[in-house]
Amino acid sequence: MTHGSRFEGQVALITGASRGIGLAIAQRLVAEGARVCITARKPEGLAAAVEGLGGEAFAVSVAGRGDDPEHQAEAVRTAVQTFGRLDAVINNTGINPAYGPLTELDDGAARKIMDVNVLAALRWIREARTAGLGADTPGAVVNIASVAGLHPSPGIGYYGTSKAALIGLTTQLAAELAPNVRVNAVAPAVVKTRFAAALYEGHEAETVARYPLGRLGEPEDIAGAVAFLASSDAAWITGQTLVIDGGVTLAPAL
Repeated sequence: MTHGSRFEGQVALITGASRGIGLAIAQRLVAEGARVCITARKPEGLAAAVEGLGGEAFAVSVAGRGDDPEHQAEAVRTAVQTFGRLDAVINNTGINPAYGPLTELDDGAARKIMDVNVLAALRWIREARTAGLGADTPGAVVNIASVAGLHPSPGIGYYGTSKAALIGLTTQLAAELAPNVRVNAVAPAVVKTRFAAALYEGHEAETVARYPLGRLGEPEDIAGAVAFLASSDAAWITGQTLVIDGGVTLAPAL
């Protein structure tokens, strides 16, 4: 699929991009002319993703934990050394190892969720800034939040809490890093990925019935919005969170 060349000559780093939403974002940016550095924990999945993106002329990968500062430094360094620059960071890595009421949440799980979903995003941005993001040409950051961060989300309440914090981080950094780096977020509802499978598998029809647009999200739905926010088409947009939800958060009266 060809979408034009909005990202011709630009380089993006996309975390959690061996599959799902992250890989769809990488595919979209490469289709629009970008070169990408993708990260995830498992090298095998990353190798397959790089091949699918067109090989090493278009993509490079670095395996590691998203909240590991050494991995972050290596990935940013690899992006710059391989492609010569860094123009955009897409913070897609996220975890949700805890289900149930907040009153029963294990403290260790809570800390890990915040470390990966919020603090790691801040660290990625700081590392990218040190490597030159926004120094010579405008830079962009897009954080992948969730509608769970906008309203109560039974069963995944602390995941939602972390995404609410990520949305807050987005607005704060947008103010601090302007005018050289724009920082925005997207907040998807349920997207058909392995990560979200527990939210719809076995009861998809019931879940879909809540969506005015009649279907769950696909990774490509999120990729298109992220590409817009990372591109010069959004040059006057910063500090915003774009809800991508198939209408599920519309008031019941509508």
